[in-house]
Amino acid sequence: MATKPRVTNNLPKFAGKVQIQAARGMTQALILGASEASALTPIDTSTLLNSQFRNVDKQGGRIVGTVGYTASYAVPVHDPENPQNFRRPSATKEFLRKGFERAEPNITAVITGAIKT
Repeated sequence: MATKPRVTNNLPKFAGKVQIQAARGMTQALILGASEASALTPIDTSTLLNSQFRNVDKQGGRIVGTVGYTASYAVPVHDPENPQNFRRPSATKEFLRKGFERAEPNITAVITGAIKT
């Protein structure tokens, strides 16, 4: 007698695995971008540097990563319209944006690699 083939639906398990891998890749990408940004961050008392945070959230079907600073003076220091002189030679305005731009090739590779595994 022939037996009935058993069909299993692995799609939910696969989707969950891909989301976990994407979140892991996003976290690695945020670490890369934030480390590049911290090299460009102006340091006076290192309060700004120590106030850096990162967050990974799931919004609908998307994985969204956020990097920011909790120090109250982070926005004026980052603002390119606000002229300032920095003591640190590598410090620049828009340090967060420029840090992520510098790390963009590595970020793309990390996210791609995290999803492929």
